Amino acid sequence: MIDWQNTYASIYRAKQERLKPVKYIDELRFNDLVGIDKQKEAIIENTKRFLNNLPSNNVLLWGARGTGKSSLIKALLYEYKEEGLRVIEMDRDDLDDLIEISDKIREEPYKFIIFCDDLSFEEGEKGYKGLKRILEGSIEATPKNIKIYATSNRRHLITEYHKDNQGTVVASNGEIHYSDSVEEKISLSDRFGLWLSFYHGTQNDYLKVVDFYFKDYKGNKEEVHKKALQFSQSRASKSARTAKQFYNTFM
Repeated sequence: MIDWQNTYASIYRAKQERLKPVKYIDELRFNDLVGIDKQKEAIIENTKRFLNNLPSNNVLLWGARGTGKSSLIKALLYEYKEEGLRVIEMDRDDLDDLIEISDKIREEPYKFIIFCDDLSFEEGEKGYKGLKRILEGSIEATPKNIKIYATSNRRHLITEYHKDNQGTVVASNGEIHYSDSVEEKISLSDRFGLWLSFYHGTQNDYLKVVDFYFKDYKGNKEEVHKKALQFSQSRASKSARTAKQFYNTFM
């Protein structure tokens, strides 16, 4: 059993069938996250409602890589761990065990975010079945102290194929009737009540993040910008992650 009073986060180790306490938490702060103010505001509001026993949603953070999706979850834990927030990180391949984990924590006085990073499923993978049971419940009510916060590069979490659309028809009144395959794939994403989208910004957005990291730098800022753009070209990305990687390289 985990001492949740002194353990703020854990990672599920499926081979050992146990939750491993996290001793060293990534102390990421909201002020460290630049260029995603709307997403930050929405997820903070939802999480505060969750902590205050108000209606709140499961959250899907989807979009381009390196745009701060996972960092937002880390910042939430740092900000609200003293208010009873706890995080359990799980891989997508282990989600069939989510029911057993929820049984162990549903009576705890803390609020748990089940964090699934880079969540998506290929055809034939069945791990999403366990996820659906937690998202919507079964004959047993969904635990009130658990929410799912997942990140993904795509909005529909299960890979869609052209053949899935076979059987989809349009009625005479214009109403679309989806095939069973399409319906199931759309329904998983629909079980997340809050969708937050993330996109690569413009060159100016990228340089603003660079300036944030170099705010205490006393050298030539124009030269920094020039090298930062060269670095982004080598990575084919102008994301916040690229800006931080440039800072780690330059400094």
